[in-house]
Amino acid sequence: MSRQPIVPPFAVIPGAQVAEVLTGNEKQVVDIVEEVYRLHGRGESVNPPSYFLRFPDRPSSRIIALPASVGGERPTDGLKWISSFPENVAAGIPRASAVLILNDHATGYPFACLESSIISASRTAASAALAADRLSRGERPRRIGFIGTGLIARYVHHYLEATGWTFDELGVHDLSDQHAEAFAGYLGKTAGDAPVVVHSGAEELIKESDLVVFATVAGSPHVHDPAWFAHNPLVLNVSLRDLAPEILLAATNIVDDVEHCLKADTSPHLTEQLTGSREFLDGTLFDVLEGRVDLPADRPVVFSPFGLGVLDIALGRHVHDQLRDAGRLGVVDGFFHELDRYGRDEAPSPEKEPGDLS
Repeated sequence: MSRQPIVPPFAVIPGAQVAEVLTGNEKQVVDIVEEVYRLHGRGESVNPPSYFLRFPDRPSSRIIALPASVGGERPTDGLKWISSFPENVAAGIPRASAVLILNDHATGYPFACLESSIISASRTAASAALAADRLSRGERPRRIGFIGTGLIARYVHHYLEATGWTFDELGVHDLSDQHAEAFAGYLGKTAGDAPVVVHSGAEELIKESDLVVFATVAGSPHVHDPAWFAHNPLVLNVSLRDLAPEILLAATNIVDDVEHCLKADTSPHLTEQLTGSREFLDGTLFDVLEGRVDLPADRPVVFSPFGLGVLDIALGRHVHDQLRDAGRLGVVDGFFHELDRYGRDEAPSPEKEPGDLS
């Protein structure tokens, strides 16, 4: 007979510990993200639709629940609970905040709560870096432009740099001149001798960049002219809603997951609504990893990642296990109090077989 499952200890992992585990290990994070994409592509995951909590009195804000389960060597279930409050930026604090709950695969008991804005930003940036590497046609692009200059843009740049990317020129554009100048200052400290140019508009930046990163909070398309992309750049459509359908219809389109990406009025979703089909899609990143997609040089390539909860779960599990193995988990003793269904003074010993009440 199988032994009675043991309730796992419950740990709380603050952001400082998350950052300590991930910082300096960016290549490993990209490898984890790639492996999860492969697991997801092979059907070894459960990634249901995200759930959006919206507020009539705060229409620009939302809190999103991303439940997910990932298989592989360390199967784990869980939930990311992430808020997006754009007005936070004006108050001087980040737009997004998040926690991640990890559940034991055998018992369903939660075993960790992690600060997750860093995990979310890291998996987003690692996904972008992986896509940029695998979607580059020939040599890696040497001119990069960032439209939107917040936390995600900073993480994307950091992950590109940490995985060996170098640039001859870096461009920046943001609706806020203050934010654009601040981001340019950050890039100037990390980019070596490469010039950093602040552009007054998106058109100028796009035309002068071979790799374009959209990392805005735009709720609807503001880039409409396919002629801006006539030089066929690689576009990381991280914020998902900047590009009008006519841009995608003139491009090679790769997504992380078809069903997830074509909803909630993303650029691919608007394109589907306009055309009535999904024929404009050329494949998923998993298809690219498996060598199933041709990337023609005479069209822009647009990668649109909705952001899969399985990535957060896997990366959170990695952080947890690294801290556990180092003996540095902050365990909350007695977090689960009711462990016997009949309320006896002592719960059955985990060594007893199920049904053994002696």
